[in-house]
Amino acid sequence: MTHDHDLVLRPTAAQISTALNPPPGRNGGDLVVETLAGLGATTVFGLPGQHALGMFDALRRSALRYVGLRVENNAGFAADAYGRITGEAAPLLLSTGPGALTSLAALQEAAAASAPVLAISSQIPTPGLGGGRHGYLHELPDQAASFRGVVKSVHTVRTQSQIPSAIAAAWQSALTAPHGPVWVEIPQDVLLAETSLPVVTAMDATPDDLVPRPELTAVAADLLSRAARPAIIAGGGVVRSDASGKLKALAEKLDAPVVTTFGGKGAFPWNHPLSLQSWLEDRHTTDFLEDADVLLVVGSGLGELSSNYHTFKPRGRVVQIEADLGKLESNHPALGIHADARLALQALLETVEERTDESAPQRVREVLSQVTARIAAQELTLEQNVLASVRRALPADSPSCWDMTILAYWAWSAFDAQGPNTMHSAQGAGGLGYGFPAALGAAAADPGRPVLAVSGDGGALYSIAELATARQYNLPVTWLIVDDGGYGILREYMTDAFGEATATELTRPDYVALAESFGVPGVRTTPETLEEDLAKALASPGPSVVVLPAVLRMFAPTHLG
Repeated sequence: MTHDHDLVLRPTAAQISTALNPPPGRNGGDLVVETLAGLGATTVFGLPGQHALGMFDALRRSALRYVGLRVENNAGFAADAYGRITGEAAPLLLSTGPGALTSLAALQEAAAASAPVLAISSQIPTPGLGGGRHGYLHELPDQAASFRGVVKSVHTVRTQSQIPSAIAAAWQSALTAPHGPVWVEIPQDVLLAETSLPVVTAMDATPDDLVPRPELTAVAADLLSRAARPAIIAGGGVVRSDASGKLKALAEKLDAPVVTTFGGKGAFPWNHPLSLQSWLEDRHTTDFLEDADVLLVVGSGLGELSSNYHTFKPRGRVVQIEADLGKLESNHPALGIHADARLALQALLETVEERTDESAPQRVREVLSQVTARIAAQELTLEQNVLASVRRALPADSPSCWDMTILAYWAWSAFDAQGPNTMHSAQGAGGLGYGFPAALGAAAADPGRPVLAVSGDGGALYSIAELATARQYNLPVTWLIVDDGGYGILREYMTDAFGEATATELTRPDYVALAESFGVPGVRTTPETLEEDLAKALASPGPSVVVLPAVLRMFAPTHLG
């Protein structure tokens, strides 16, 4: 009997010849880029540094496209968005110590959002490893320890022969559900040393399938089939696993209303008769979900933002499908199914019995009308008009990347993403500075579509350097900067809590003039001309900046009283 694992592909004569006579002038860095190319990578992000120069020199001899950003954290955000949009592991090349550590905030966001980022960092030379204080530049006692609590897996290399296998293992880890960032580190001398190892031609790093246990999906299907008032919460796991079509089919088969989390934007059609949209930060939606006798949660851990700040208390049975084992039943008791969302939804589709509930669309309309009335009573016409202008100006299939800013908080609840995997934000970890560099990564993933970045003036100051990147690579990103003179949401929080705000007001530049100094066209707009100016900028080739001076307000929360 022959088993699959007994099969070994025999090399061709040409492969044998190349292996026996590798081209001269290669170093450990070449093994890195050859492995990445062999795994299917086409684009890498990063920033060079002294210890990493072996990798960057090898890029010169490879067909990989390099997109270099000006700050390591921004390079991480760009890789994050590239990984979200393509579903591929996005290589991120970094140097040691300060360079590596500067990427930590971006890697935390990638971990929270399940974005597949393959970070490859250099290390100090091998004689300096082991925790002693040798005094090498960028030296840390244990560099990998800084990343273990952030990334999915850490892979250390100490010899050149370990490079292909370590990178392949990291690639597989990044793309096994749940997707996430991984860390590889390679000493400087290993990267720089000449190598006689054969050229890396192909690597097998197929991600493992996370298949649901059939006895659990059978119980879940029975619960949903017999439910009187089923409902579904669809999270980012549905988007990451490309399962929005299966979600729609299941919801229609069950006549079950669906609400998407902020990370799951676009997982379900916004205007579908069963769509509760994304109004999770609303008591009417919370009450509706609490009333469900069976609640199916797919690809969400029901964390703070997905549970109306942990005020959500389900009264019925909860079925939770989640690829991240640590999130399974972490907030609510449930029938926990540890599985990839796509595979679990397929299993449910094959086993649930069709049910008809003619009242479901009407109940959905009632909730949405209650939400509309609540917002309308708060005199927030400016905010609603600005968001509507952005939606009308942005082409339906164009990605948008949102920073942590008041307009983004509105968008989480009120923006129609018009399709899965098109709206991306930093709501996973919540760090400033995501919007513009992420949009650059999105544009690198698909330069045929214009991309929108949205920032406040506070978040924009984290990313100004990347105007040089946008110009250098002529990336089609339009950057909308809402300038309210400070950290707007923190100003609101502090004023509400303490009566006045402290440390929230900012001296800021003339963003239009600053953009133009980088060779990037800029325009100052108004709420009345925003749609026209934004549409014109998005339709123009290359990067552009649109500045909207406006003080926006958030709608009142429903979780405080």
